[in-house]
Amino acid sequence: MHKLIFATQKLDSRDTILAATVAKVNALAARVDELVVLCDSAEPGIAPANVRVHEFGAATRVGRGTRFVQALAGELRQRRPDAFVAHMIPLYVVLAAPLLKPLRVPIGLWYSHPNDHALVRVADALATVVLSVDRSTFPLDSRKLVAIGHGIDLSEFSCEDERQPHDGLHALVLGRYSSIKGLETVLRAAAFAAEAGLQVRIEAHGATDLPANDAYKAELDELVRALGVDAVLGPAVPRAAIPALFAHADLLINATDGASADKVVYEAAASCLPVLAASPAFADLLPDDLRFDRDRPETLGVRLLALDPVRRPELREVVGSRHSVEHWADAVLATVGRR
Repeated sequence: MHKLIFATQKLDSRDTILAATVAKVNALAARVDELVVLCDSAEPGIAPANVRVHEFGAATRVGRGTRFVQALAGELRQRRPDAFVAHMIPLYVVLAAPLLKPLRVPIGLWYSHPNDHALVRVADALATVVLSVDRSTFPLDSRKLVAIGHGIDLSEFSCEDERQPHDGLHALVLGRYSSIKGLETVLRAAAFAAEAGLQVRIEAHGATDLPANDAYKAELDELVRALGVDAVLGPAVPRAAIPALFAHADLLINATDGASADKVVYEAAASCLPVLAASPAFADLLPDDLRFDRDRPETLGVRLLALDPVRRPELREVVGSRHSVEHWADAVLATVGRR
């Protein structure tokens, strides 16, 4: 492919939530002659030599949208792209379609989130193709949907085991403090296991970036006190610190609601760390003994009681074959490029 335009939120290796986008951009850049990235903001010097970055950040939403359209229009005047891909933000498709469709430029939307809203439906109607981890991670039953797996950079993670001798289980939970993440299920499961005689220490890290998340975090703090469980609910950590957390933990727990496919589950699996997860989106990654019912904390408690916390190289093998960033980039270009 000669020229690809890729629209995303942020290109910054220091961002605690969006840093993984950098690896996706690098993988795409290695496969095309010219990659144009449209983003709200970017870390200076982060992009490869064949990548041109346009930052459209502004103080207002209207300002950002206007600058996005201006940047896209400027690129279209220089050279028609072979394809356009919007990463996680359906609005980018809605804004870009009036410029791209008259030129017959294929439009791809990458979206992996359980929330269905009006912009998702409009973007689905306008897009040429919709990409997601699997069919369960896109909220619509779209005829345009193609499942291509996640995009995990395995070079960031290894199967190092740096645990010190300890009793019980040291369980890690990573993700923002939001009700969709189901941390109350994790805490109640830890209490269930503790009543059965197992010591479980919960170490959680996440952001409280909205007022509702602050309120949820306060509810969790109160639940920790009420249940008497051994749990530390800490702040978000830099992305660079995550491999060390994996190396020192016995397992990762993910109780995210619905059909979400949280990236951190694949990252932990790439580190050979056992993962207990609730979402059906992980059916191709995790065997039955590593899955539980989010609505029934006791099912997670039973899994904790039965878990053998040894490293599992087979999980990394699955991530490498189906969910690596190289596999993702190849699938994006093959799918959007042939439309």
